Amino acid sequence: MNYRSHADLGGRELRERVVPEPEGDPFHARWEQRAHAITIAMGATGLWNIDMSRAARETLADYGTLDYYGKWLAGLERLLCEHGIVGADEIAAGRALRPGCVLPRVLAARDVASTLARGAPTARVPATSARFAIGARVRTRPDAAPHHTRLPGYARGKSGRIERVLGAHVFADTHAQGLGEQPQWLYTVVVSGEELWGAGAERERLEVSIDAWEPYLESG
Repeated sequence: MNYRSHADLGGRELRERVVPEPEGDPFHARWEQRAHAITIAMGATGLWNIDMSRAARETLADYGTLDYYGKWLAGLERLLCEHGIVGADEIAAGRALRPGCVLPRVLAARDVASTLARGAPTARVPATSARFAIGARVRTRPDAAPHHTRLPGYARGKSGRIERVLGAHVFADTHAQGLGEQPQWLYTVVVSGEELWGAGAERERLEVSIDAWEPYLESG
């Protein structure tokens, strides 16, 4: 399958301006609040995980034309259809056309605050020793992953140094494919702006920190 993430925009020249918005009010309309709430509630059922949800959104063909919560809603619709929870005809009709199914878990209103406060920690007990230590020189893998990944496209094939060893965490790449958590060591890698984008006075003074799992890295 030719996997393409439409969300991998870092380092690209874009025609649209980035317009900062005020902090503290993430919603522009009531439907956005509802899209956010139902996405969280369905995620809590356990039918899919956060990385599957991200993969569903980033591969939307119309990703570039949707606003933020439009992506959330379209990604949710895709997951609901793929898991047989609703049909495309029901989404088009805006109502149920068949009896509902039984969900593995349900997030009750009374449990929302405590569930969100608890979060979903990704740290896991490592099964191996960390391959790299602080200060080690590393290079990120140069190839484009044929699946969801958290390594930005602009950082592929770049050299940097390990700044922090963050422990073992759920590996997003396998998690998004339904292949299990497969925890991997996670590192903060510092890469120079010059290495990322070429020579230039401003870039020589710039450093970018990237959190990268061990499978993304090789010595060098």
